[in-house]
Amino acid sequence: MTQARDGRAKTRRKRWRRWLWRLPLLFVAATVLQVAVLRFVDPPFSAFMVARQFEAWAEGDWSFRLAHDWRDLDRMAPSLPLALVAAEDQNFPSHHGFDFDAIAKARAHNERAQHRAERRGRPVRGIRGASTISQQTAKNLFLWQGSGPTRWLRKGLEVWYTALIETLWPKRRIMEMYANFAEFGDGVYGAQAAARTWFGRDASSLSPAQCARLAAVLPSPRRYSVARPGPYVQRRANAIQRQMGHLGPGYLDATIPR
Repeated sequence: MTQARDGRAKTRRKRWRRWLWRLPLLFVAATVLQVAVLRFVDPPFSAFMVARQFEAWAEGDWSFRLAHDWRDLDRMAPSLPLALVAAEDQNFPSHHGFDFDAIAKARAHNERAQHRAERRGRPVRGIRGASTISQQTAKNLFLWQGSGPTRWLRKGLEVWYTALIETLWPKRRIMEMYANFAEFGDGVYGAQAAARTWFGRDASSLSPAQCARLAAVLPSPRRYSVARPGPYVQRRANAIQRQMGHLGPGYLDATIPR
């Protein structure tokens, strides 16, 4: 009896070890398939949208509704992707998902900001990020915000998903996904919903100034308002529009041709 029990226990341990070895392979296969399918299929929602809806319900706000309406990139104003690149990721056409120069500059800037705050005995302000549009697309579409250990887990998965979408999608598809799932206000996701909500028009009819204002609230759309832009948003929108002029309307033609 004892030998039989020992034999069954060894068999179970072997079975568990085999599954543990298979799990990483299953994860790789599932995520590659997921990203490959979404190159051709327009998803109806993102992970961030689902999380925001459940957050509202958890707070007892049963009337909360998300605003989202998919629009193909060629049905958006051409100034919109240019504004997003000018505001968020000017090396988008040339990098492969990660802008290492921007990461180094952001790290140096943040270290200086921390040293100044420590000398003055004040909280650290003006922390700068270096996430690319590809990274933000991966996070918005597949992942979560997170805090503590879950945030570091999310960052690891973000690297993996960013590498996948840069490998399996053209730049045009990445921009299309980003423009459709970026949050431009609390519960307002994507360029079409933002254009309708804030300007009462279709995304194809947005002016360069309106595109710049939408981009100006990123990446903090719940802190800053498109409808009631304060001094910061106005200054940032003006700076984005000037940068759009410097980049020129043909800046993205090679990577996201119309």
